Amino acid sequence: MGLLWDSLIVQPFTNMLLLIYAFVGNFGLSIILFTIIIRLVTHPFMAAQIKSSTGMQKLTQSDEWKAMQEKYKKDQEKLSQETMRLYKENGINPFASCLPSLIQLPIMIGFYQSIVRAIGATPMQLLSVVRSIYPGMENITHAASLSALIPIHSQFLWMDLGQPERVFLGAFLAALGIPAVGIPVLAIIVGLTTYLQTKLTMPASSGPNDQSAQMTQTMSIMMPLMLFMFTLNYASGLAVYLITSNLIGVLQYAALGKVNWSSLIGRKPEVVEVVVKPVKQLPKKKSAKRS
Repeated sequence: MGLLWDSLIVQPFTNMLLLIYAFVGNFGLSIILFTIIIRLVTHPFMAAQIKSSTGMQKLTQSDEWKAMQEKYKKDQEKLSQETMRLYKENGINPFASCLPSLIQLPIMIGFYQSIVRAIGATPMQLLSVVRSIYPGMENITHAASLSALIPIHSQFLWMDLGQPERVFLGAFLAALGIPAVGIPVLAIIVGLTTYLQTKLTMPASSGPNDQSAQMTQTMSIMMPLMLFMFTLNYASGLAVYLITSNLIGVLQYAALGKVNWSSLIGRKPEVVEVVVKPVKQLPKKKSAKRS
């Protein structure tokens, strides 16, 4: 299983990173460009997710859906059958919303492993990188062969992409008599951009009992915290990937017109109330007295 994972995910990712690095000469930019490529390749899956979520939201607000929920509320098996029937009739794939997440997870893991492999800190790791390069890749770049680019220069801005990132405020804190503290700037940005993407792409709630909206609200808190903790102790190259992926994701949703700006500031959609004024009754005509 490990050999299959390596040959299908890690080795292709490593070669792609090295190929981009051969052209741009900066490993940080290589990670950013590779992330953009991954986002473009997986864009059809994200578009399918948006289509499915929009269709499902409209369906759950329909009278037919509400009547079905009421009719079969005591028969869960029949309710499931009727639910799938409605999904099929309306062309909705309930699993489409999960597909991008299922795709992103192995990409994130494989990408991290390819970053660590490409950088290579020891002689054995560097040898492993050279052996991972596809034979035909040596002739793609005219400037130099891919193996000649190793070891990779992993410095990008203030960080070493192969190590966890910290910004030490030594001089500033020393003046205040406080010991130097390392601030995980990238991990904080990962958490913030994950929260931003989740909130902006969150569909509007259809009501107080909307379970999907409640689940999304919970995930908008849990995911940023999980990725923040995850990137604290892993190579900062992974954090660069996550930040770039989050920002590109927001741009993709904005291009499709699906960014929910109101959810970011916590404002609920305005409900327009229609007030029907009572019609004034005309005074009854007095009947003419009979002579």
